[in-house]
Amino acid sequence: MLPWFADNQFPLFLAPMAGVTDVTFRTICKELGADVMVTEFVSAEGIMQADQRTRKYTEFTDEQRPVGVQLFGADGVRMGEAANKIIDWKRPDFIDINFGCPVNKVVSKNGGSSLLKDCPLLAATARGIVKAVGHRVPVTAKIRVGWDFDSINAEEVCRILEGEGIQSIAIHGRTRSQGYSGEANWEVIDQAARAVKVPVIGNGDLTSGEVIARRKEETAVSGLMIGRAAMQTPWIFREAKHYLATGETLPPLSVEERWPLILRHCRLAIQSDRYGDERHTMMAMRSRLMAYCKGFPGSKALRRALSQVESVAQLEDLAESHLSGKFFQN
Repeated sequence: MLPWFADNQFPLFLAPMAGVTDVTFRTICKELGADVMVTEFVSAEGIMQADQRTRKYTEFTDEQRPVGVQLFGADGVRMGEAANKIIDWKRPDFIDINFGCPVNKVVSKNGGSSLLKDCPLLAATARGIVKAVGHRVPVTAKIRVGWDFDSINAEEVCRILEGEGIQSIAIHGRTRSQGYSGEANWEVIDQAARAVKVPVIGNGDLTSGEVIARRKEETAVSGLMIGRAAMQTPWIFREAKHYLATGETLPPLSVEERWPLILRHCRLAIQSDRYGDERHTMMAMRSRLMAYCKGFPGSKALRRALSQVESVAQLEDLAESHLSGKFFQN
């Protein structure tokens, strides 16, 4: 059994999200209570071509462990070779296979959720990676409940993956055709979790400690994976753990408490050099800032100002102005 499931632990995972779960955001989430995390997905072919930008996606710190690197592709042999390269660079705690991404540019290359339509290819892909690196690190997978509503096959896919040596499976409760619309199907997640012996991690619409506690209680999952809710409120991990332990909801983080976290995230992002100099980093951070500030008083005017920010100094001035109430009155 993977150590983060041992002794009846119920881990909370940070979901892999392209353009979001970089090394800086993972640091923030770890400090706020995330137990296990997965990098942004990386292209196996990009790794094999020694693309330095692709390699950046695999970076992590020891403080973030246990952490896995997620690969996408459809050639198990090549993906296994790429996984070995990653392990040689900096040994992650596990390699995760992306069988769930719904994005066209991934699906069009037979990656991500497209393999849910081709179970023999999915099995061969998993088999190739397990054969290549399973003796070095565990191999896990992330899937969706199916390609569309007419082909929901999470239970079948989980049985296949278990048979190929995959050691845990995260299931997002939507089909590929849904994208991120509609509701996650937790009944299917529960059925799949009961069908296999390996741990199954549930994912989808986990928006509060109360919801997280309910999914733990009502399904057979061994852990939960939080994605989009963490983008806006990375402290959801802390809130969830408090609710699981006490049954009580923590007071919402105040605006005064959020601004220091926002500023620290930006400073860490600049230090990481992931996006280049300060100006380019702050431009890359704008979408993250919008997510953090959703629901703030005066958010309409604040969003306009955030869309222009190019330095931490500018952001500090905006924070001071916002907290004083001088410029952001709707």
